[in-house]
Amino acid sequence: HRVKAHTDSMLISDFARLGQVTVRMLRHYDEIGLLHPDFVDPFSGYRSYSPEQLFTLNRLVALKDLGFSLEQVRMLMASTMSDDEFRDLLEQRRSVLEEEVQAASIRLAAVELRLRLIEQEKTMPTDYVVKNLAASRLVGLTRTVPHESIAQHVGPMFEQVSCALGRHSGGVATYQLDGDDMTITVGYVTDAEVPDGLVAVDLPASRAVCGVHLGSMATIGESWQALMHWAGSNGHDFAGPCREVYLKAESADQADWVTELQQPIAG
Repeated sequence: HRVKAHTDSMLISDFARLGQVTVRMLRHYDEIGLLHPDFVDPFSGYRSYSPEQLFTLNRLVALKDLGFSLEQVRMLMASTMSDDEFRDLLEQRRSVLEEEVQAASIRLAAVELRLRLIEQEKTMPTDYVVKNLAASRLVGLTRTVPHESIAQHVGPMFEQVSCALGRHSGGVATYQLDGDDMTITVGYVTDAEVPDGLVAVDLPASRAVCGVHLGSMATIGESWQALMHWAGSNGHDFAGPCREVYLKAESADQADWVTELQQPIAG
């Protein structure tokens, strides 16, 4: 492991969130020699990573999700394969999985995400702003769920809150990584009394890096990764749960949805 930290290194928890993997997974990759931290503090043992290691992580996870063994992943990662050859390899393996088993559809969706991220690495957008977020009070629901099942919970949670409050627009969701799980809070900003079954959650005032995601929630992970990569590359330290503000969320197919992404930062 390296003994000198880069100025833009991130703690393992921040890098896990940026890479959309778990802390446990990063530690495992370190232990088996697939992805070592950029720096390990010799006194505390804390691991930290550089934003540039995201490119390696995307390729590693894509290969693993496509069914390659860890030893095969190790050999492929050590090769001098070009970006085009790497992309061709992934797409060839994707075709094999499509023919082999219908149940691979879930795995393929994850691979599509990684392929798009790899293609966008050198052209990630930079239209973000740092602004002050006022303190607010959400009335809604809080739930801790496995990281991989987030999408299955957010919609039903909002439906429950909407029915209780009689509101259907302007919702807010916050996401906090908690080990291998994610703590989700969904609700609406209001000073109204809290109906039975709901809770009030105070969101503190903070500075945040903010951007906009247009369209379906199916691709919002890409927008989050781009925003967090920009924030980390510009020296911002993450501070608190990230937030999604659904400025326009009316159509069933989500084609015209407008979502503001807000990542609180220190300072």
